[in-house]
Amino acid sequence: MYACSLSYNIAFISQGQRSSLFQYEGYGGKFKYLTFWNFILQTVYFGICVVNDIWGTNCRPSHGTKGKSKSSLQTLRDNVFAALAYPIGTFVVITFWSIYMVDRELVFPKRLDAIIPFWLNHVMHTTVLPILLLEKCLVYHQYPSKKKGLTILLSFSFAYLAWILWIAYYANIWVYPVLKVMEAHQRAIFITLLMAFFISIYILGEAINKFIWRKEIGNIHQKQK
Repeated sequence: MYACSLSYNIAFISQGQRSSLFQYEGYGGKFKYLTFWNFILQTVYFGICVVNDIWGTNCRPSHGTKGKSKSSLQTLRDNVFAALAYPIGTFVVITFWSIYMVDRELVFPKRLDAIIPFWLNHVMHTTVLPILLLEKCLVYHQYPSKKKGLTILLSFSFAYLAWILWIAYYANIWVYPVLKVMEAHQRAIFITLLMAFFISIYILGEAINKFIWRKEIGNIHQKQK
């Protein structure tokens, strides 16, 4: 679903430019938008899942010595899910619809209805979260240390923040209209709150994982003792 939807987005969502991917809405193209980065991330993540299912492992602590040892592909899958796919996907869905309900023009202007199909909007901004929750419930993921997970997440967050601030400085384009209507100090507060929200999503996601897989995680503690 993600691969087909992403291909459709790249091939057909444009404003008549020769290169819709890099020239869409001016400097930076579609790579200005966190939604597009998340779209790529979810596609890559579930691609890793497929590769891991074929060549990797799906070990759980309860398998003990009877199962295979955990593969590097499974470790990569777990780390990407914990530190990037789940928190960023959740962040995109919650922030998009929260702002949309207040004033859609600040995040998804009405003119985009004629450019982005209804179904594609929901693939990018709605179905992401239930799919990730289903993944969390059905597949055991061993979270990295909190320090490592948050370092990966915040590194991505600050890199994206630097990118959109550079676009605002270099091309005088505020990627999200909600930032354009704010004063400098309001932007600083708003961004700080969003960063705190990012961290809270990660911590809550880890807590949910511990609750769902408490028996499996209990096996890890038993082995450590």
